This record gives sequence, C-alpha cells and structure tokens, in this order.
Amino acid sequence: QVQLVESGGGLVQAGGSLRLSCAASGRTFSRGTMAWFRQAPGKERDIVAVISRSGDMTYYTDSVKGRFTISRDNAKNLVYLQMNSLKPEDTAVYYCATADRWATVQYAYAYWGQGTQVTVSS
Repeated sequence: QVQLVESGGGLVQAGGSLRLSCAASGRTFSRGTMAWFRQAPGKERDIVAVISRSGDMTYYTDSVKGRFTISRDNAKNLVYLQMNSLKPEDTAVYYCATADRWATVQYAYAYWGQGTQVTVSS
C-alpha cells in the first residue's frame, strides 16, 4: 500500500509562484516513477510532469515547459513541483501519483494522492 499526500496549493496572482510537495509512504519511494497531474473544472485530468526513479529523466507537458520544475528527494520521500510564472489557466486540482515504470499516461499510475487546489487569479 502506498500513501501520497500533497501540500502547498493555494491562491496566487498571475505571474506568481507556488511549490507543491508530495510526501510518500508505505513503499520504497526510490523505486517509483513520480508524476504530477492536474484537473481543471469541467476537464479531464492531464499529465503535468514526470520524474524518473533516480531523478535523471523528466518530462513536461508543453504548456508548462520553462515554467514548472519537477524534482524529488529520495532520502526524504518527497517529490516537488515548483511552479513559476503561473497563469490563470494553471488553475486546477493537482495530484501526485506513482508508477512502477516510466510512463506519461494515467493508467500506468496505480497510486494517487487526494489532490491540492491551485487557483491563479488574473
């Protein structure tokens, strides 16, 4: 069993920054690929960023490239999403998830957090 708990969401003005954290427990954290997804109101949940087990490989969806950075600390069982230059269209519930292999599709991720709300005002 894996538990993932996100934190760090909130309300921020456009152009501002937030850092999301995801704390993992219940398994060897360093074994899993970690990812952030987001779901805006009335829309499907989409991939945002992925980081490999060792952190040497990352993936970003086009809309966040150059603005968001995913990182992880395997010693502390934490994964982060640094979000800069936020835009109103980044408003969504952000979820972290873990998979046993490298993947950029939702169905590969078996464990999910409860989500944290990010709201960007214009």
